[in-house]
Amino acid sequence: MKEYKVGIIGSGFIARVHAYGYLNLPLFYDQQEFKVTVKTVCAAHQSSADKFAAQIGAAKAVTDFRAVIDDPEIDIIDIASPNDCHCEQLLAAMNAGKHIYCDKPLTANAAEADQIAAVLPSYRGVSQMTLQNRFFPATLRAKQLIDEGRIGEILEFRGQYLHSGSADPNAPLKWKLEAGTIADLGSHILDLVDYLTGGFKSVCAATHIAYPDRPSAADKTRRLPVTAEDNMHVLATLANGACGVVTASKIATGAEDEIGFAIHGSKGALRLDPMNWDKLHFYDMSKSSSPMGGEKGWCAIDCGQRYAKPAGFPTPKAAIGWMRGHMHCLWNFLSNVHAGTPGDPGLSRGIYIQHMMEKIRKSAQSAKWLDI
Repeated sequence: MKEYKVGIIGSGFIARVHAYGYLNLPLFYDQQEFKVTVKTVCAAHQSSADKFAAQIGAAKAVTDFRAVIDDPEIDIIDIASPNDCHCEQLLAAMNAGKHIYCDKPLTANAAEADQIAAVLPSYRGVSQMTLQNRFFPATLRAKQLIDEGRIGEILEFRGQYLHSGSADPNAPLKWKLEAGTIADLGSHILDLVDYLTGGFKSVCAATHIAYPDRPSAADKTRRLPVTAEDNMHVLATLANGACGVVTASKIATGAEDEIGFAIHGSKGALRLDPMNWDKLHFYDMSKSSSPMGGEKGWCAIDCGQRYAKPAGFPTPKAAIGWMRGHMHCLWNFLSNVHAGTPGDPGLSRGIYIQHMMEKIRKSAQSAKWLDI
């Protein structure tokens, strides 16, 4: 059995999510072609690296990401650090020819994304972005139905990703708040809706900062100015002229982790309700409404955990959770690594989304439509 050795850069929340995937893949995917071992973890502080390594059974813990990338035994670099660290780490991993699994967003800004784009033509590894919301059975099935023409020409659409974590004025100014909602939540919902609808043509956006200052994360007695947006509302058009709205917010009081969409077409419609990813709702215009309604109406498709083999654990009928999308996203990447085929969504998609986010920020500042 082929073994791939992984080095994880980062030890925070998303690094632990990725580590969970590597550790549990043998249970979820019944195959004997390859296995994955996390050899090294890297964190800003040795104590954090040591703790993380002990938790997941990694052989080595370091504080210099170059020690991970320069190790000839490591095949895969998993970049799970804050996104303002990604550019340098990506360039080093690409130059070393390593396979790359990179958390979203790709970089801190579009200028850094351009640096990745300049190196991408000569890069020979397999890469993938962690855009896990594409990898639930409900979203995979939605894409199939759209591509099969089952909903016809898209007429309008909506997408949302709502959180309430920043609704509290005393929420401390941590790095994710400083990065802004467009980069944090927006990167996910923009990718998902753009992917499902076939690509945005132009955008016009508005954003809002709810509170002018927040407590410092290091010293809560100090308040610091807030410069990054708490929400975004994007009006987007498609090539056929159809328009829709995409929203991301961290000040949606009462919301948990609510991702959903509705896509309306000339032959039917699709809807995914927030916090209920077990069922994809499909409306088929071809169904007869007689007698007495016939079979016309919304159909709830039981997507559950119905992945194609070699997936199978725990059971197709079990309710699905947030971690399962991450598991299948990682499986998709590793399968492409083993097959030597391009990752999708790869680094080029990360570059595209980075430039889209930049256009949205500029549109919000100028109150103008901008082409993607």
